[in-house]
Formats: sequence, structure tokens, C-alpha cells
Amino acid sequence: MRIGLDAMGGDLAPESTVQGAVMAVNEYGYHVTLIGREDEIREQLKGLDYPADKIDIFNASQTIEMHEPAALSVRKKRDSSIVKGAELLKKGEFDALVSAGNTGAVVCAATLSLRLLPGVDMPGIGVIFPTLDKPCMVIDVGANIGPKPFHLLQYGIMGDAYSKHVFSRENPVVALLNIGEESTKGTEFIREVHTMLSESNLNFIGNIEPRDVYCGKVDVIVCDGFVGNIFLKVTEGFADAASTLVKRELKNSGFVTKLGAFLTLPAFRAIKRKIDATEYGGAPLMGVDGSVIIAHGSSNAKAMKNAIRAAAENVSHKVNAHVVEELRSY
Repeated sequence: MRIGLDAMGGDLAPESTVQGAVMAVNEYGYHVTLIGREDEIREQLKGLDYPADKIDIFNASQTIEMHEPAALSVRKKRDSSIVKGAELLKKGEFDALVSAGNTGAVVCAATLSLRLLPGVDMPGIGVIFPTLDKPCMVIDVGANIGPKPFHLLQYGIMGDAYSKHVFSRENPVVALLNIGEESTKGTEFIREVHTMLSESNLNFIGNIEPRDVYCGKVDVIVCDGFVGNIFLKVTEGFADAASTLVKRELKNSGFVTKLGAFLTLPAFRAIKRKIDATEYGGAPLMGVDGSVIIAHGSSNAKAMKNAIRAAAENVSHKVNAHVVEELRSY
């Protein structure tokens, strides 16, 4: 499996990306192409133990920073790691591309270089969320903040295909993120989406409220990119705050409480593994004609390793072929 990695993308790059690539090469045996400023990449590779034939470098002199406007940067910075990564994927230099860089730029570059799958009008980012029962996909979380109702129908179909073929769910349960369960709730836009999903051949059960997302009752949750991105960031913020509060209370507690915490440490570690975003690695950019994984901007080496693994799984499960098949069937 050949994976292209935007070595300059992310808050901790290139250290996190290079280390994550080495971890993935050593653990999974993939071949990784690191895309970015060659001198900086080679400096990070010094002292790391890895098979020399499993990592190569493609020099890209520019980097699109997180704060830069996506479309303008993609047009102006033609030698950036994001743009070159998308172009190399289009040429077949590797099987999938991973980036923790500017999300808008990744979406823009991938869409322009790879184009969209037949039957897809707009791409969507599908994030995998842990729940009390099983992981579920929430799509879209930021690729398209001004969609049409039929775009969300396509998201439902794409999420359904992903859930079937990656998570092996026989008949995935699909729901629409809304402020209430009743079909009359929400804006006119949301009600129109509800009607379209209801009339589709998806296993659509209606609306789901944000508080019920983590119950694990559904496999695919559909929303527009604006709502999805807010939901994602609120979830991340609450998880960080809850962890800090627990640590603070334990620090200020008495001996008995600290002893109890020590005895339950294995359970806390097990819970952390289940909800740890670094375990999931990255989110597939659904709808583009190529396998692209978008990792979180703050991804550490472990998260990058798992994003590379997620990219390989996306390819091996032939997700795009199944998406096209589902859309044609619909």
C-alpha cells in the first residue's frame, strides 16, 4: 500500500507527520511518500529507525498555513505540499493521501485535481465518532457549509456505503441531526432534507438530537457542514474540559479518593482508548475520486500513524467504488 503524506500539514508538523510515517511504516509495512520541504523532512528523519526503501520524499517548497484562505492559496501556492499531494494522487503515484493541514485547502485541492465521483455534487467530510455501542459516522463536518438538500441526501448514501463496507453493518441506520425528533422540527431546509431521506431507500429512522448521538443507536448521522463542524468542536472542547476537571478534582482530593482512582486506573485507561481521537486518526473526504483522509490539525505522531492506517483501509475496502454503486442504485 502506497500512502502520500502532507509532511508540512498540522500544528506539530513536520515532527509529528514524519514520526507518524515512520511508525506506520514499521507497524503496517506501508510505503509512505513524504511531501514537503525536503531539508526539513530529512532533518526530522535523522536518528529514526525505519526501512529505507519504505519512505521517500517529494520536495514541495511551499506550505499553505492554517489561517490562509483556501481557494486563493490553492491557486497561488502551486508548489505547496497540499496541492502537490493531490496532483500526485491523481497521477497514481500513491493510493491515498493524508493531510492534517488547512482543511479548506485540502478539500479545494482534492476537488480540483481529482474531481468528484459520478453522481456526487459536493464532497463531505465524514468523522467517525465513538459511542456507547459502536462507532458512527457524522457527515458533513466542514466541507460544505452552504449545501442544498440533495447534497445531504448524497451524504446519507455515501455514509451508508462506508458503514456497510468498512464497519460491515448489514443495513446501516441513518438519521438526520436536528433540534427535535419530530419530522416538523427544524428549518424549511432541514424539513426538505427529512422528506428526501424518508423517500430514499436508506434505512432512515428520522431525526436525532445531539444528546442522543453517543447512545449508539445509529450508524450514519447526516448534517450540513456548518452544524457538523460546530458539533465536532463542541464535542472536542467538552472532552478536554471533562478530562481537566477530573484531574483537578483528583489532585485536590483526599487519600481515600486518590486510592480509589488508582484502583480504577485500568478502567479509566480503557475508556480513554475508546474515546481517544488519535485512535481514529482522520476523517475520509467522501465524494472525491480518490482516497483522501483529513487529520486533525493538532494531530500528534500517533494520530498521524492511525490516519495513514485509515487511508489504507479506505483503499482496501474500495469505498469509492461502493459509493458509486450505491448512487447508481439509488
